[in-house]
Amino acid sequence: MRRGTAWLSLTALLAVLAAGCAAGPRPAAVPAGIDVPVEYYRLDNGLRVVLSRDASAPTVTAGVWYRIGFRNEPRGRTGFAHLFEHMMFQGSANLGKMEFIRLIEGNGGILNGSTRFDYTNYFQVVPAHTLETVLWAEADRMRGLAITQDNLDNQRSVVQNEVRDNVLNRPYGGFPWLSLPQLANENWHNAHNFYGDMADLDAATLADVREFFERYYAPGNAVLVVAGDFDPQQARGWIERYFGPVPARATPPRPDVSEPRQQAGKRHSQVDPLAPRPGLALAWHVPPRGTPEHYAFGLLDQILLQGEDSRLWQRLVRERGFAGEVAGGVNLLGNLFDYDGPMLWMVYLVHDDPAAADAILAELDAEIARIQREPPSAAEFERALTKLRAGLYDLAGSNTRFGLSNLLAAFALFDDDPSRINRLEEQFRAVTPELIRQVAADWLQPENRTILSLAPGRAAGQP
Repeated sequence: MRRGTAWLSLTALLAVLAAGCAAGPRPAAVPAGIDVPVEYYRLDNGLRVVLSRDASAPTVTAGVWYRIGFRNEPRGRTGFAHLFEHMMFQGSANLGKMEFIRLIEGNGGILNGSTRFDYTNYFQVVPAHTLETVLWAEADRMRGLAITQDNLDNQRSVVQNEVRDNVLNRPYGGFPWLSLPQLANENWHNAHNFYGDMADLDAATLADVREFFERYYAPGNAVLVVAGDFDPQQARGWIERYFGPVPARATPPRPDVSEPRQQAGKRHSQVDPLAPRPGLALAWHVPPRGTPEHYAFGLLDQILLQGEDSRLWQRLVRERGFAGEVAGGVNLLGNLFDYDGPMLWMVYLVHDDPAAADAILAELDAEIARIQREPPSAAEFERALTKLRAGLYDLAGSNTRFGLSNLLAAFALFDDDPSRINRLEEQFRAVTPELIRQVAADWLQPENRTILSLAPGRAAGQP
């Protein structure tokens, strides 16, 4: 569940932030925004391709994002998108079991894969001279995955053990990233146990796996991203050579993932048999992605929740001492941009006093009411912009280039426009303090909220 980062140098950013934090009045200046080179096209079989050249380090990040995530998996097969992520490392037409991993690591590279709400991704960071090998290997498993009963049985057990380790046998496992969506949403696609129900995983058949591959792992349902030190013309040739022959297949229809507007607040409780202290989590539905209100909510999140200077941290942690920290955000499994459907803003904390939940809610409601009445000050607004820019550069700012590749892939898959990455800052700068206040008034209503109280099942200090 890591948030990846990628390529852009932070030197210029730090200079901007230093200037922005210097004392004394001065004329306002809009700092230069991100300027990522983007080359975007499609192959005849429908595969989207994004190329972003940067020769600052002799490495390349290459990966394939498939438009199949938790929301799209079939009913009765919860956890299937995640299961299939594991299947993709079990061999292909020309690579045996686990040979893909050995190929990348043997060439000095790193690799990983993950499943999110609306996509599953596979990426590698390798020395630049091995790019052709990586493209060949990725195309090989897109063209012909090794789907066998032995591989299915093995990886089903791996996923089930992962569920036991990360959720069932861990204090606060799944709290709140797995539990709250199931309570706050109504549409099954948004509200089911996406990590995987044990019975559903047991029921998965070899025919299910083959059908899933044919349906969702088609070139027209994917985007290939190559970012780093490479020759674009040479890369185009390799991509055409290896991915071009992959047969085109029909793009699967996307299920209806729309969520009705919540009309009444919800309150739930659960007992965690392994937790030593109580927890409290809240979720609100947020404005649709890509709207002016969405960008305003991103800044509202910075003001209320992100960092120790945020209003909720100051009020709940520093002033009232309810907990050692308060955390959350929009899309806990990703970021503000890499999803395509309804989403929640979550706030959660683990506190000491079992009777403190109502007091915490009262303080939180008071802070929300304040921003619903009064827009943030100019200084707070600028600070939120600075924090958001820093987070954006962090997403697109390390030598792994994963965060950059992830943003490019998301904008290609969901918007058919990877160049959108270069317009993000201007979208946030178009937000006004009054719009932030209005979004808080419209969306942070009790009727749009779900509360989850977690009761500890283990006494503090008990082994």
